[in-house]
Amino acid sequence: MKAHDGMYIGGAWRPAAGQDVIEVVNPADEQVVGTVPAGTAEDVDAAVRAAREALPGWAATPPAERAARLSALRDGLAARADEIAATVTAELGSPLKFSQAVHAAVPIAVAGSYAELAATYAFEEKIGNSVVHHEPIGVVAAITPWNYPLHQIVAKVAPALAAGCTVVVKPAEDTPLVARLFAEAVHEAGVPAGVFNLVTGLGPVAGQALAEHPGVDLVSFTGSTAVGRRIAAIAAGQIKKVALELGGKSANVILPSADLAKAVNVGVANVMSNTGQTCSAWTRMLVHRDRYDEAVDLAATAAAKYGERIGPVVNAKQRDRVRGYIEKGVAEGARLVAGGPGAPRETGFFVQPTVFADVTEGMTIAQEEIFGPVLSILRYEDEEDALRIANGTVYGLAGAVWAGDEAEAVAFARRMETGQVDINGGRFNPLAPFGGYKQSGVGRELGVHGLAEYLQTKSLQF
Repeated sequence: MKAHDGMYIGGAWRPAAGQDVIEVVNPADEQVVGTVPAGTAEDVDAAVRAAREALPGWAATPPAERAARLSALRDGLAARADEIAATVTAELGSPLKFSQAVHAAVPIAVAGSYAELAATYAFEEKIGNSVVHHEPIGVVAAITPWNYPLHQIVAKVAPALAAGCTVVVKPAEDTPLVARLFAEAVHEAGVPAGVFNLVTGLGPVAGQALAEHPGVDLVSFTGSTAVGRRIAAIAAGQIKKVALELGGKSANVILPSADLAKAVNVGVANVMSNTGQTCSAWTRMLVHRDRYDEAVDLAATAAAKYGERIGPVVNAKQRDRVRGYIEKGVAEGARLVAGGPGAPRETGFFVQPTVFADVTEGMTIAQEEIFGPVLSILRYEDEEDALRIANGTVYGLAGAVWAGDEAEAVAFARRMETGQVDINGGRFNPLAPFGGYKQSGVGRELGVHGLAEYLQTKSLQF
């Protein structure tokens, strides 16, 4: 176990205001792997003041220089790739190969994309007789989740720095260790003191103090819809901008002309990835009634292969929550075809890869975000019925459509009420905007659209 002291504030590690610490537990073996300070409102205030002091200088820094610092940050993350992967595996329980391929590699790519955008983005444009300036919005509070702990930090901090903003990050208390590695990389990259600040702590204490702080101009939050509502309400009192990436209940729509085996196997893999702890996971599989039984058999077979391949969920509370949803599904009449609520191992916060058949759209498991390795398979009568079911939740974050003809899939996808749709297994694109409709959030992350969230506009008329 390693004890980490201090907060990264104003370009240096400083002692925390209080004495309380947070124990970080490895979900796979339930052993404490480290501790971090439990930040207070006093720590948050110090970090915000440092960010405000650094703001004028960083906002005035030429974009090319901001791009150079981001390039150096990307290189620093790349040099730490193995340590990043091992750290995420220890604090999140993710299998090491997945940590290397996703938790370490994706943030490096995203940081690099913003180094390029900072150098090429048109921060000024001519519109008629006006010159429009795109300026940094100010001090950003970045409150990040545990499921992709480094990616979510980079997806907020990199565009904020590219825009000329300064930042205070409050990482999730379950996975704060990789955030400290990020702070070290920021420091080595030569980012000026106060431009980036890190405060570890509990959400109801440090997170709320950060969201409420009058020195913060924008709150960027990724997490549950319930907490997102609370942050939006806090921000409304100060007329403060928010960017919210919240929950999802995404539909994987398999049209009759699709390659069924491929669509089902990729769909199951999508749900099991990161142990189902992905807000954009396709947790509802929609299959035409004529192909439904075949799809169920394929999904059950595919899910059985993941029993020893996926990691645990993040903590005991999340394990019990997921098992509770599985029990709810059984109680409401869904048919278990793989997995179940039982514990697959004696130690660790593990949940069985689970697949439900005979799920109807009104069931709890078809409407609420479970955030675990649980797939619900629903049948539909025709394309209009599939569209109604796909759009029939309060969420709209992601989704997928499969069809033998790509144009058919695209036509269906255009009618889905969701922020991102993969066509026939389309690959993740770190430059494409990511974000949701309805209660899945406000704003976008990644690429040029993610950069725009951290800018405000000023027009000069001539």
